[in-house]
Amino acid sequence: MSKRTIERKLRRNSDRLRALRDDLSVVDAQLAQLADEAGEWQVRALVADSPGADVEHRHAQEHADAMTGHRQHVLASIAELEQRQDQLLDEMSRS
Repeated sequence: MSKRTIERKLRRNSDRLRALRDDLSVVDAQLAQLADEAGEWQVRALVADSPGADVEHRHAQEHADAMTGHRQHVLASIAELEQRQDQLLDEMSRS
């Protein structure tokens, strides 16, 4: 692969990494908010001892769990792109 092609791929990879890291920061903020909300609903469900509060708690926890899953997906994507970046840099140093 030519040096120019590798540089172009590195730039695209870097742009995607930057976007994913920005996304991760938003996801972390949202996850913190959702986890706090789930915790509050858990306390309300315990204090109120009503089915409605328990449903709200489960609903809030499901949102927090879904965001946790999304966060793990974003982290895996970042790891893949970092590995690809390392491969491209190795290839560049060989050429």
